[in-house]
Amino acid sequence: MDDLIDRFLNFLSVEKGLSRNTLSAYSLDLQKFSDFLRRHSFSRLDQVQRKESLLFLSELKRQGLSASSTARLLSTLRTFFHFLTMEGMLHHEPLAHIHSPRQAFRLPKVLHTTEVDALLNLSKGADAIGLRNDAMIELLYATGLRVSELVSLPIDGINLETGYLITRGKGSKERIVPIGRCAREKLNGYLAGSRSLLLKGKESPFLFLNRLGKRMSRQAFWMQLRAYARKAGIRRAITPHMLRHSFASHLLEGGADLRSVQMMLGHADISTTQIYTHVAREKLKETHLKNHPRG
Repeated sequence: MDDLIDRFLNFLSVEKGLSRNTLSAYSLDLQKFSDFLRRHSFSRLDQVQRKESLLFLSELKRQGLSASSTARLLSTLRTFFHFLTMEGMLHHEPLAHIHSPRQAFRLPKVLHTTEVDALLNLSKGADAIGLRNDAMIELLYATGLRVSELVSLPIDGINLETGYLITRGKGSKERIVPIGRCAREKLNGYLAGSRSLLLKGKESPFLFLNRLGKRMSRQAFWMQLRAYARKAGIRRAITPHMLRHSFASHLLEGGADLRSVQMMLGHADISTTQIYTHVAREKLKETHLKNHPRG
């Protein structure tokens, strides 16, 4: 089983160009299934039929796995089984007639514009770390990048004169995203001397660096963001992805068309972007209830 998983992950990496984070998620899902097979003494995948698949699902449910996590895991297994079938290593797909659990519809968590203003206007300090953090947070809200895209952004991926950046998203697909005036100003402030101080005479292709002159990690940025949010008086838990959600929602509230937002976010399917129209509608409803005399 482990050998088959390795071949599958190599296929996803080489042929599909999936990111390290996505491959890690696939690997964890497949390890859960592999552990299940070992516990029930299944030595071969062709022993797994519908009954065994349902037993696996019932175990996941007993473990308290959410509907969305179960659906994602099933999607991983379907992709894995399909790969094995196409390669001639499996002659049936055990999940062919098993449906994913219905997921509750959840709107993305979005920051209010006053919260965004409080976060962006908060002083992060005038040293190299403060100027770096200020530029990162401003750029994240200005472009709607995923945090993995933000920390992986190469120094030659931005052009402050034209006001654009080039990033690689899911599946290593390139996209061009505009950079607003405020973000360009803060990037200029960071690049004026802070980045070279962090480099300490070394070289790095990455735009944002840590104290050791290496690429900033997602976890380190999240910790910095969370600390600044508390200082800015934002009481709820904040994540980098909330700034991406806020970027999209605030654009649509301001009148941006859905297709343009889709292109900037790097969504392959516009239906993924359409969820933000629900957020905009909820905001309209809230405004109506709050301000209409008979709301």
